[in-house]
Amino acid sequence: MPGIDKLPIEETLEDSPQTRSLLGVFEEDTAAISSYFSQLFKAMQRIYDAQNELSAATHLTSKLLKDYEKQRFPLGGDDEVMSSTLQQFAKVIDELSSCHAVLSTQLADAMMFPITQFQERDLREIVILKEVFQIASDDHDTAINRYSRLSKRKENEKVKNEVMEDVYTSRKKQHETIMHYFASLNMLQYKKKIALLEPLLGYMQAQISFFKLGSENLTQQWEEFLTNIGTSVQNVRREMDSDAEVTEQAIQDLKVASDPLYMPDPDPNKIPVNRNLTRKAGYLNIRNKTGLVSSTWDRQYFFTQGGNLMSQSRGDVAGGLVMDIDNCSVMAVDSEDRRFCFQITAFDGKKAVIVQAESRKDCEEWIATINNISKRIYLSENPEEIAARVNQSALEAVTPSPSFQQRHESFRPSMQGRPKTARSGSQCSAGSESPALSSLSLDSLVAPDTPIQFDIISPVSEEHTSQAKSAVQGRRTNPFGESGGSKSEESEDSILHQLFIVRFLGSMEVKATESTDVIYETMRQILAARAIHNIFRMTESHLLVTCECLKLIDPQTQVTRLRFPLSSVVLCASHQENKRLFGFVLKTAGGRVDGRPVTVCYVFESNNDGEKICDSVGLAKQIALHSEMDRKATQKQRELDKAKEKQQEELHKQKQIEKDLEEQSRLIAASSRPSQPAADGQFLVLSNSQSEDSDAGDEGQKKGESEA
Repeated sequence: MPGIDKLPIEETLEDSPQTRSLLGVFEEDTAAISSYFSQLFKAMQRIYDAQNELSAATHLTSKLLKDYEKQRFPLGGDDEVMSSTLQQFAKVIDELSSCHAVLSTQLADAMMFPITQFQERDLREIVILKEVFQIASDDHDTAINRYSRLSKRKENEKVKNEVMEDVYTSRKKQHETIMHYFASLNMLQYKKKIALLEPLLGYMQAQISFFKLGSENLTQQWEEFLTNIGTSVQNVRREMDSDAEVTEQAIQDLKVASDPLYMPDPDPNKIPVNRNLTRKAGYLNIRNKTGLVSSTWDRQYFFTQGGNLMSQSRGDVAGGLVMDIDNCSVMAVDSEDRRFCFQITAFDGKKAVIVQAESRKDCEEWIATINNISKRIYLSENPEEIAARVNQSALEAVTPSPSFQQRHESFRPSMQGRPKTARSGSQCSAGSESPALSSLSLDSLVAPDTPIQFDIISPVSEEHTSQAKSAVQGRRTNPFGESGGSKSEESEDSILHQLFIVRFLGSMEVKATESTDVIYETMRQILAARAIHNIFRMTESHLLVTCECLKLIDPQTQVTRLRFPLSSVVLCASHQENKRLFGFVLKTAGGRVDGRPVTVCYVFESNNDGEKICDSVGLAKQIALHSEMDRKATQKQRELDKAKEKQQEELHKQKQIEKDLEEQSRLIAASSRPSQPAADGQFLVLSNSQSEDSDAGDEGQKKGESEA
């Protein structure tokens, strides 16, 4: 290539100062080349790293778009349009990710490889040759100095030859090294141009290939798709702007309307007190005692739910029960020099809470609302409306429901083929039904004309009743298969002991026991009867589930009110919609009607999930079944062991008899032999005892043969 300066290799042996000066110029140029290419390498390395990051980010974006339909957002529904759109975007971006991956590979091969080779191989070779040349030059100068100091007067051929050999070797090494060094410096002038142009050429070719690949993939179809998406985005933006304007206007209106409510104690003339409320919610301060005379006040959110007063702190998922406000008393009180305080006392007087409202209006409304719920007083001039609201409140006292009609429909069992009958609002409020439904439910599920029992008969009253009837009817039979007080309590070492707080709603005799629909129908009829007859009280008990029985225990006296053997429990189920309601069907041991045992369905309400109680009863029955199976298996094994022992005894007796027979046969054979003289000429004489033994042996043998 013309115009490139070179070092004269033919002058390397002479090693003149002019040659050394020219070498210095080339070395300065080499240092400048090394510095420049180091910066260029860093720039290209950043391009390559950025391309790799872009390729990885594009691939990750495509993966996240594909996984969008698998995400479950709390406030986002199933938007099929959005999922389909993002899937199409994921497909396009995935193709772009492939293009970026190809571009990264081409940049690594065509751009980074040449410049890396130039830095690590060519420039590194120049540095090594420079160090070797410097060492060879120093060795040559040392050898020349030693040669120059040879003595003229005292010549030593051996030393002279060694010095001359050293000069020869060092000069040859220096010459060869400087020639290679000069040649590498001359080649560097070519290599720097190649190393500068080749990476740039590779970079441009890779970019052109990338753009061509992108233009081939992004067809007219994708352009139309992107245009449609752009239009959709603009529509969403316009909708968002419109919604923002509406929201801003609503905020301004709420500011104006809520301005009087910002005051904690508003003027009652401007905002009158509403004393006809049946539901109330808001923040109150509740008093909590921390000692004998000290107390703290906590701010909580209170609300009424049916016949219960609930509270919920910030951050809690659900509210908790404060107290039952059915038939409670409420009045304003003075507490710790605080304003707007009132006290709520339970109907039995055992529990009372003191709360503080923010204003006089709020305090009076809370008192009026609790009184309305507690006393079931509704200010209405229409008697039908009063009856409807009383019935609705009765059901809400059991489980909150928007309306009594929905409560009726929810408690109706979902049976196929059941005729749907229309009923008016007044009929629903009164609990009446169509003739077809009443006939179907009463005839197939519930015994006709059966009374509903709303109270639990305690053991004491049962005992008095049995004593009163014992003179006429004799001994009373327990309907649950128990023998009164003669049977001792079950063992306390049962595997399962689970206690639940329940409230007894009622019980009635039923006919069918094959399906859980009988429990749902019983629930519906009991709740309807409670609403019709204005029965709001419920007996609270502790339900103890063990492997032997179910017990209803008085929470105060710990007296067992009712005891159900676990074997008599036929069905147990919770309601499909209101999980707090559950019931179970019992098949009593005493008494039969129409050739079938009497079955009674009991309905309860629990603070917990009714399914948990049903699962506990099912677990107890499984444990009892396995225990009974183990007991029968153990009893059978014992019988087999006894039979085996008896067989062994019989076999032992038989062997003993055979042994006795053999002994008797031997004695008889010995006695029946003729008397033979002994060796010394004397005779053997049997004694009287031996004769008697032989006679006894004969008789025993005959007796044994007769027995055999």
